[in-house]
Amino acid sequence: MTDRTGEHLARDSQAAALMAVLDLEERDTDLFVGQTPTTPLQRIFGGQVAGQALMAATRTLPEERGVHSLHSYFLRPGDPHEEIRYAVDRIRDGRTFSTRRVIGWQRRKGADVAIFALTADASIPETPVAEHALPMPDVPRPDELPSLAEVVAPYGDRAAVALSISQAVEQRLLEDPFEPAPKTPPNTKTWAWMRVAGRLPEEQAVHRSALTFVSDLTLLSAGLARLGGGWGGSYVGASLDHAVWFHQPVRADDWFLYETDSPAASGGRALCFGQIWAVDGTHVATVTQQGLIRSLER
Repeated sequence: MTDRTGEHLARDSQAAALMAVLDLEERDTDLFVGQTPTTPLQRIFGGQVAGQALMAATRTLPEERGVHSLHSYFLRPGDPHEEIRYAVDRIRDGRTFSTRRVIGWQRRKGADVAIFALTADASIPETPVAEHALPMPDVPRPDELPSLAEVVAPYGDRAAVALSISQAVEQRLLEDPFEPAPKTPPNTKTWAWMRVAGRLPEEQAVHRSALTFVSDLTLLSAGLARLGGGWGGSYVGASLDHAVWFHQPVRADDWFLYETDSPAASGGRALCFGQIWAVDGTHVATVTQQGLIRSLER
């Protein structure tokens, strides 16, 4: 077996692991159950919950309708040792649009508590009247950049959490994530190439859910870009909400460029924006998130 073949098998096994996360059990009508892979983290990665909730919503949609946007709130930290039940409310099925609301539930001390809330809107494709998009920035291509493992190798145990979260997602970063230089306006943007490791099924519903999963990676770091705070430093953050708009068909298992920036931060919160381009330059999605950022030194 060649090393190249071994690499493909490893990547495909990671894609299969992500599909196991997104392939929900339908326990009852409009009730789906998601599992969490083994993790050293004390709380569930937010992108997992968002991706699973979107998949639950998609499973109740008419076949010809694709999700074009989602808006969500992280209500409580997810317990990685408890299953998550996603209850879907079919709010609307109109002539063109469908809307779904999803609540993620877990057990806490014998009681059901909501940990996540999502609203997703879907529609039948239409012939566009206005059509424009942001051009992709001119940055090095992914094959010109080192792997995440190579970048974080010098940091030893400090890199363990980052590598654990990123097992199913390949990343090519344009700067050191642990010791980035502070950014100053107007140059406050950060870029990274990402893709799901391995090949996913062809359904756009899977790729949108996978992209939602990935879009929670690195986004909140934009709130620290002007401080130069890196991963595993003197700050701690948590996602408060998350929204995604899908502009074009998405392939999460091909390289895409993720640009992040933060236009405003105050009151312990940072608002972060993300733009996503396919490797061919197509602007496929926009992401926003507000997150909590606190100092560990206070």
